[in-house]
Amino acid sequence: MSEDSRSQTVRELGEFALIDRINAGREQAAHVLLGPGDDAALLAAPDGRFVVSTDMLVEGRHFRLDWSTPADIGRKAIAQNAADVVAMGARPTGFVVALGCPGDTPVRVVEGIADGMWIEAVRAGGSIAGGDLVHSEQLVISVTAFGDLGGQGALTRSGAVEGDIVAVAGELGWSAAGLAVLSSGADVSDPAFAHALAAHRVPQPPYAEVIDVFGVHIPNALTDVSDGLLADLGHLATASGVAIDVHAAALTDPELDAVAARLEADAGQWILAGGEDHAFVGTWSPATALPPGWRPIGVVTAGSGVTVDGARPAGATGWESFRGAGATAEPGKR
Repeated sequence: MSEDSRSQTVRELGEFALIDRINAGREQAAHVLLGPGDDAALLAAPDGRFVVSTDMLVEGRHFRLDWSTPADIGRKAIAQNAADVVAMGARPTGFVVALGCPGDTPVRVVEGIADGMWIEAVRAGGSIAGGDLVHSEQLVISVTAFGDLGGQGALTRSGAVEGDIVAVAGELGWSAAGLAVLSSGADVSDPAFAHALAAHRVPQPPYAEVIDVFGVHIPNALTDVSDGLLADLGHLATASGVAIDVHAAALTDPELDAVAARLEADAGQWILAGGEDHAFVGTWSPATALPPGWRPIGVVTAGSGVTVDGARPAGATGWESFRGAGATAEPGKR
């Protein structure tokens, strides 16, 4: 690519030429029957239903280009939507994306976002089926994800029952640790911070740990951890009409403790309230063996709310939009 091409802006290239460029050579997933190029996309709905989720990211609020690469931002935008679809018990099939940006945005930024989106869409099992590109005062990304239940019932937050085991798949606290590193002004080249920074920039939802157990080890209730473990368990407990007690000892992470010590922070708070890891947390009958990749962290009891070792948590429990402060502090999907 020439230097002139690398410095070209969206205004200089033009809307339709840019759309053609970011779609060139892409291979659609099997469920996308008609991709970009017509008035709308066409997706298959094999059992007559879609699981649908949508989310939006705003520059300066959910991401910063001086903290993350365009490809990181694209992957994160898809991951937080794909995780919601998987948390409902569906396989991601297709995504539609609306992107707004200023006219002086370098073309390479939009290309990088598109490349990241495609990488994560394929990792989740789907593809980018279409979307829209518009002028806006700042960079804004909106993603809608579609999923296929494959003839099964949806996995919701409302099925937990007293006596269930609470279990999690995926990492907790590491995205919050990465945000803390970036916010503190610490040396981001320090290898001790590499994993935390990667976890914040590109969440790694463990899709397979849910998809691979469809029809085999079915949880009674399921959600992804986007707002914070305590907050999301609170949503699940409320929907199910139960209480949940989390066991702190089951959540300890010595490697995360080491990062927290470097920053004089509390790793436990990152784990309980940090959010945006997009791990999955669910409840399982005690008679059901937990599938590979899942670990027990608590129990469902009678009552309401969420406790930690039997006590109500004293600090923050997670993110609430319009109450949080600080750029990129906001987890992705409610």
